[in-house]
Amino acid sequence: MPAVTVENPLTLPRVAAPADAVARPVLAVTTAPSGFEGEGFPVRRAFAGIRYEHLDPFIMMDQMGEVDYAPGEPKGTPWHPHRGFETVTYLIDGSFIHQDSNGGGGTIQNGDTQWMTAGSGLLHIEAPPEALVMSGGLFHGLQLWVNLPASDKMMDPRYQDIRGGQVQLLTSPDGGALLRVIAGELDGHEGPGITHTPITMIHATLRPGAEVTLPWREDFNGLAYVLAGRGTVGTDRRPVHTGQTAVFGAGGTLTVRADETQDSHTPDLEVVLLGGRPIREPMAHYGPFVMNSHAELKQAFDDFQAGRLGTVPAEGA
Repeated sequence: MPAVTVENPLTLPRVAAPADAVARPVLAVTTAPSGFEGEGFPVRRAFAGIRYEHLDPFIMMDQMGEVDYAPGEPKGTPWHPHRGFETVTYLIDGSFIHQDSNGGGGTIQNGDTQWMTAGSGLLHIEAPPEALVMSGGLFHGLQLWVNLPASDKMMDPRYQDIRGGQVQLLTSPDGGALLRVIAGELDGHEGPGITHTPITMIHATLRPGAEVTLPWREDFNGLAYVLAGRGTVGTDRRPVHTGQTAVFGAGGTLTVRADETQDSHTPDLEVVLLGGRPIREPMAHYGPFVMNSHAELKQAFDDFQAGRLGTVPAEGA
């Protein structure tokens, strides 16, 4: 899992939670079902079965892969529309090319992130580069959907290209955890992702037996998704493993621990930690559109069919 790392985490700033902060309890642990997206790449639906009141402002998250493609097998998505939210694509292994009708796009690989604010609407496509299709290889990443409040749903689209080397790297007091802050803030340290809805997104790697207790904003919700490995969550050490999401309750700290023994394929516990300030507005969601009412959904479909969400660029443009 070659997302951005360091040889000695103890050279990084260290994060510790206040001793008197209230620990967040674990409300639930769910297991992601598997499915297929786009032209057929395998995904785990990380938030399936979790009530939206615990997810808000997040809508959905797919773990793409981990899959080792044979030559000719890598797949992507066809051109499709979005309106009313943001998509965050975080690539851990492999390469992916993004292009949208607003002129945004580029190639991400090994720890890079593409942050696309669809806002009033656009068309986009994601696909592996031709070299990866020809050679095959490892592919692994995440796509997260973040809702926008009603006041921002019709804003101009925006694209952020976040290189892996830009993420804020932190560690725990004993150096047992590497924390990659992609967006938001942790203990005064800011990630590079610029968000309209206040959120925090962290990719944490915990060595076997390591435990980390992080300060967590009390006005945010708290979620932990296990990308790989085995461990526990919460101070009562609720067991979790690959493909499971832990939902935390209220409090000021969040605790994750790696089991002493991991398997040979996954030497460490890999976890994505998410928190955000709930929007608490009505949500009407259908396919690629996330609005506040069914009338707005109908308008989004009408605008898409009329070509008002952009057009597919000409070949070679």
